[in-house]
Amino acid sequence: MTSSRRVTLPFHIVDVFAVEPLAGNSLAVVEGTEDLADQELDDLTLGRIAREFNQSETTFVLPPTRPDADWRLRSFTPAGVEVFGAGGHNTLGAWWWLAEAGKLALAGDAALFHQQIGDRVLPVTIARAGGRLASVVMEQDAPVAGRRVEDLARLAAALGLGAADLAPDRAPCQVVSTGAAHLMVPIRDRDAVDRIRPDARALLAVLGGVGGEGCYAFSLDPRQADAVAYARFFNPTVGISEDPATGTAAGPLAAHLVAHGLARPGPIGVEQGTAMGRTSVIQVDVQGKSVKISARAIVVASGQLFL
Repeated sequence: MTSSRRVTLPFHIVDVFAVEPLAGNSLAVVEGTEDLADQELDDLTLGRIAREFNQSETTFVLPPTRPDADWRLRSFTPAGVEVFGAGGHNTLGAWWWLAEAGKLALAGDAALFHQQIGDRVLPVTIARAGGRLASVVMEQDAPVAGRRVEDLARLAAALGLGAADLAPDRAPCQVVSTGAAHLMVPIRDRDAVDRIRPDARALLAVLGGVGGEGCYAFSLDPRQADAVAYARFFNPTVGISEDPATGTAAGPLAAHLVAHGLARPGPIGVEQGTAMGRTSVIQVDVQGKSVKISARAIVVASGQLFL
């Protein structure tokens, strides 16, 4: 910061993909006030703010710098790493707050907006039912299948499991991206998924070997009736030990399930976060190369940040 003037920034805590308050994936949303625009906080300060909140991600809602965007979003992990891509809880939750706070001109059952993320401008749809906010919908990139893990014993050990706990006969242990490249790891059952205790350093080495960012371990026996898969997400590459709901991983997983005949095209629910006591259900719609994530959220707290 270039000035000693005190800056006050409103913030909100939003539970995204939550089945009830204090569930789902908790997100800190910081409003892009005139103070923030005037001060032009540098990336280091934004990262320090994210560390202060200590959420898996903190999103700053800012005025756009491009004329074809309605809002600009910047998201940081507590480690100070900026993350990009649409359809994660960090973007879905920010748009839910924008809609609920009256920051958007909503009309009809669906309204289209555009978000600036990095050097890209991406669409987002706000859906309403009966005049009330229903969901935030974002289309991710077309799925791209990447490299497969060949050394399954090494992968299992990195997750704290035995090789017999993996289920490569159902689908390959493979990196899939719909904007973020994550390693999909099929597991025999949810009990084995719950037993995962990853070795962060070993998992980081496995991910680096196949070009993966995070690891999404899943089984096909969810507890939630509206889900197809039961999953946990680990991302040592950006300092996230475990995430309770990850849209950028659920999208690739849904596409992976369809590609290998484990789910039909159409709506696919992914249960995540149950092992952390924060049950989430992520809704994904897969139609050919189209992958859309939809989410509901709950604003559970608001306050002010003093700098």
